Amino acid sequence: MTMEPNSSSSHSQGLQESPETLNGGVIQPSESPQLQPPTEEIHLNSGESWEIETENLTLDDHQSSASGSVLVLAAMALMILGLGIDNITLGYVSAVATLAISLRLLWAGWGKVWTTLIPPSWRNLIIACFGILGSLIGLVIFSNANTENEVSNITINWDAIGALGDLGGALGQILIAILAVYVAWRQYIISRDLTIQQNRITQQQTIDAYFQGVSDLALGEQGLLEDWPQERVIAEGRTSAIIKSVDAEGKAKILRFLSQAKLITPLQRDRHLGRPMLDGNGNYAEDRDYGVRVIDLGAMLAGADLSKTDLRRTDLSDANLVKANLQGCDLVRANLARSILYEANLSYTNLRAIRLFYGSAETASPRSKTLIPNFNTGEHTGAVVENADFTGVENLSEENHYYCCAWCGSKSRKTIPGGCEGIPNKLDR
Repeated sequence: MTMEPNSSSSHSQGLQESPETLNGGVIQPSESPQLQPPTEEIHLNSGESWEIETENLTLDDHQSSASGSVLVLAAMALMILGLGIDNITLGYVSAVATLAISLRLLWAGWGKVWTTLIPPSWRNLIIACFGILGSLIGLVIFSNANTENEVSNITINWDAIGALGDLGGALGQILIAILAVYVAWRQYIISRDLTIQQNRITQQQTIDAYFQGVSDLALGEQGLLEDWPQERVIAEGRTSAIIKSVDAEGKAKILRFLSQAKLITPLQRDRHLGRPMLDGNGNYAEDRDYGVRVIDLGAMLAGADLSKTDLRRTDLSDANLVKANLQGCDLVRANLARSILYEANLSYTNLRAIRLFYGSAETASPRSKTLIPNFNTGEHTGAVVENADFTGVENLSEENHYYCCAWCGSKSRKTIPGGCEGIPNKLDR
């Protein structure tokens, strides 16, 4: 059985062994195109050889360090032996050998210790301090004050150099103290960051456990929403407990979960069983007039810090947000109808398409404890915005602008962007 030669190899041999013609001209072998080996193979081979050399170098470093340590111990043993047998020559030679080998090992490892222990910003400072000390000693030595009778030969003033040495020692102690403070500060920063990271992990685990617990309470075996009175009480108790124990971002995560799961939205109920009803489109039907919420937030968010969080599309209607900090929040399409925003901080929030009331802005009014809301005209369906801070709010629609100016009071009217000129102050009236 014979095998045909490879066509590419025969072609390359033809290019190397015989001249070719091109348009009647002869290409000499020196002018023939040279075939380069594949670039990938070159990089691969070079990469393999580099890795092998690197591994060999690392192995050689370890071997040289081990052999150096053995030599130091051996030289010290010879020095002790010389002392024991009163051989001065052996003692001197072994002592010099020990010093030389130790200096070599110290020089080899000093670079790694220098780059590992000393921060880059401190290296130049340390070297500069030594440079200043050396330059001062040099200036004292070479100054005219160190010469006697203007003779060209230099006479060293050891008292001045000793004073400079004392100064250098004091500066060194100060530098060591500063370095110790810096190291302690860096350890504090690292410890603080680790603590913050650990707290975030623990908080997220707590929130996940809360999500699972509320889901188990709200969902039955058939996937239907189970929210009997006792289950609602337990769910509200869990929510109230965890809301007080997490930070602003944790509160926002919980509110987004509850809102998207329709657990804080008033749902239409079956009058006999109290079960939530469907709207015919695969969702639970809302009932703003007589609906019952699975979890009623109530006053859980009063005075809460929710600054700079994402609360888009959350249903915070009827929530008590008295003196809550909502500064810098993203409240796009959030529902704050009938919420209590008395003295709340809404500065620099994004209020695009936010709902503060139902009906029209002219007929809408804030909620009332005794009067029944009318969701058609908007009476008593609006949020309580008295004395709220609207400084720098963004994307406030004309209707919401009118409502806020009408019902926020004279103090808050000054903070609304664009002013409230021509809009009556219904709250004072």
